[in-house]
Amino acid sequence: MEFKLADLSPPERYKVLIGLVVPRPIAWISTVNEAGVNNCAPFSFFNVIGEEPPLCIVSFNRRSDGEVKHSMANALRTGEFVVNLVDEQNANAMHASSAELPESESEFERTGLTPAPCTVVRHPRIAEAAASFECRVWKHMPIGPERDLVFGEMLVVHSREGVIDPVSKRISETAYHPVGRLFASRYSTTRQRFDLPGELP
Repeated sequence: MEFKLADLSPPERYKVLIGLVVPRPIAWISTVNEAGVNNCAPFSFFNVIGEEPPLCIVSFNRRSDGEVKHSMANALRTGEFVVNLVDEQNANAMHASSAELPESESEFERTGLTPAPCTVVRHPRIAEAAASFECRVWKHMPIGPERDLVFGEMLVVHSREGVIDPVSKRISETAYHPVGRLFASRYSTTRQRFDLPGELP
């Protein structure tokens, strides 16, 4: 079977791409709006793309009403945002926070999450998250009529106790069980892992 992506409608392309490129990490972005309402929402067009400088990239689409997502609007207004990482302990809250709410309503309150202060940026992090990155907007790039890329420079990392070894900086596979996005309401865990033979450079 073969498809030319140019021959497919954007919704059809979306279905093919998100169904094949799996699992995807989830950026659970937290911000606060001008009225002081705490906001959080998950985005799975996300990854880290470098360590010097330490950069991540998040792709934002539009809300169902065509308006800009609150997370992106808050990030661009302030030049800052927080990326929280999702694991099995908070997967249900993450999924519930994906519902489109009016700007006056907080996903933190709706899902029972706790806003925690950051060190550098003005936005809250999610206290229940396995880890959080305080980010500064490094670049904003509109890439289509309904999608924008936001590059974030990661300034500070917070983690749940036991997730990062303070000496080696390695991540504990027993303390951190991340969740990946598949498609629609389907997600995956990373409990089944394996090694391949041979040494890599």
